[in-house]
Amino acid sequence: MRDTRLNISAGLASVSVATILIIAKLWALGQTGSLSIAASLADSGMDLMIALGGLMAIYYASRPPDDDHAFGHTSAEDLAALAQSAFILVSAAIIAVTSTRRLLSTAPVEVQAEGAGIAVMVLSIVLTIALVLWQRRVARLTKSKVVSADSLHYVGDLVPNIGAIVALFAAKAFGMHQIDSVVALAAAGILVVGALRIGKSAWDALMDRSAPQDMIDNIENMAKSYPEIHAFHDLKTRMAGSKPFVNIHIELNGDQTLREAHAISASLKHHIVTAYPNADVIIHKDVWGEAD
Repeated sequence: MRDTRLNISAGLASVSVATILIIAKLWALGQTGSLSIAASLADSGMDLMIALGGLMAIYYASRPPDDDHAFGHTSAEDLAALAQSAFILVSAAIIAVTSTRRLLSTAPVEVQAEGAGIAVMVLSIVLTIALVLWQRRVARLTKSKVVSADSLHYVGDLVPNIGAIVALFAAKAFGMHQIDSVVALAAAGILVVGALRIGKSAWDALMDRSAPQDMIDNIENMAKSYPEIHAFHDLKTRMAGSKPFVNIHIELNGDQTLREAHAISASLKHHIVTAYPNADVIIHKDVWGEAD
């Protein structure tokens, strides 16, 4: 399936970028002794753990329904996204505490080989931007909460990486050592807001919250567009990961043949699935005027 391939490609790209950046930042830390790079290295390590967990969740969610999971495994995406949001909140708290301590400290951090550190951080920014652009495209196409959460985390990484470059340059040129702490505090705030948004979305899905209202309105308009459908009721929806589940009762002429009634139902289902390719749709047929 296209969505599964896209989500897995985003997950593999995330794991690859995190691995490359860990290796590069380990080398840069050895060269510079910079605590801002050390913090960025720790963040990349967390990125790798989250990326691996997200990739496993994407793979598990793509498995077809079985005897124990008749509706599939897509809720694994919500569980992973909820865990990712928690990791992001912890990461933001660590960044905020570390930055505050640095701002209050009277002993500046002395770094060396700033040029090597700046080069590695520039590489980090370039790879991160490329990854985020791909993840945003995939998330827009597949609606995957796992890919969206991972993308948010990497966006949050950009600010500390830029701050590390500014800090290395400022330390070398002007002897200023506190700029990166201010930037890191701003990054922590961005991470908190984004993590809460992702976490709420995942929590709502796990609690069987209905699909977005625009989707519900669109499905209602589709049903109304069929002259053979005299009425409909009990339109129920829920989200599991990026997969919407739709259940609707349509009222049809009871004197028509079963084949004719089935054709109307199949046409409406095709209409809905065309608009929402990942949807799981169940349509119940009732006799007009005698619906339960």
